[in-house]
Amino acid sequence: MADCNHDCSGCSKDCASREQKSLIEKLHPASNVKKVIAVLSGKGGVGKSMVTSLLAVNTQRAGYRAAILDADMTGPSIPQAFGIHEKAVGTEEALFASRSRTGVQMMSINLLLPDETAPVVWRGPVIAGAVKQFWRDVVWQDVDYMYVDMPPGTGDVPLTVLQSLPVAGIVVVTSPQELVGMIVEKAVKMADMLHVPILGIVENMAYFECPDCGKRHYLFGQSHLKDIARRNGIESIAQLPLDPKLTAAVDEGLVEFFEGDYLKDLTAAVIAKA
Repeated sequence: MADCNHDCSGCSKDCASREQKSLIEKLHPASNVKKVIAVLSGKGGVGKSMVTSLLAVNTQRAGYRAAILDADMTGPSIPQAFGIHEKAVGTEEALFASRSRTGVQMMSINLLLPDETAPVVWRGPVIAGAVKQFWRDVVWQDVDYMYVDMPPGTGDVPLTVLQSLPVAGIVVVTSPQELVGMIVEKAVKMADMLHVPILGIVENMAYFECPDCGKRHYLFGQSHLKDIARRNGIESIAQLPLDPKLTAAVDEGLVEFFEGDYLKDLTAAVIAKA
């Protein structure tokens, strides 16, 4: 338009020059985060936090600086997996991300509560606001890859993360049951609606390997992972077995010292694609 001054604030016309306001929250001025990866599941109980922890540990081992933003406010478990129970510190200007023993940065509501067993009884908008605060009010120092551990489903918080943070891609976590396979496709379609690429999919509890004979037993039925991946055009897939040693490492806060290389190839693929 010839008389356009490019100030859309007081203009009601719907024209091509109208600027679209970004919903992306700004980082704290002292922060630097290069890539954000969301870890999403269609339902709870599939091991999403364990997958998030392993991705961060593998990224750190590969020579990058990793971080975890624990967006699961009502079921935070990231600090426990890394054995961190000390409270986060801060000033009037900012909070500072806690660090694990190998340098993984993290922020979780459990690092702020007086009692880490206290329930977080908040409504959706309050939880979504807290997630934004973890992004904009926390000092994240020179992070190459940040993994966001999302609550399950496709509700307020996952939507807030995908719209408010500059998410480069998503890793979807599922388990072998057919019902879960149907639910995870809802998460995949949500990502597609918001134009965020799926970088990989992990099937947790896929099998149990007998320590004596090495035979694999599919306790929850045969895998549907390849079918789900093929239907949705996902190239990078991985399976996690039921491994008592890994479970014990997570429960004891020693996930970063677990000697296995689970998800190593998937982590490399995520880093390459993000």
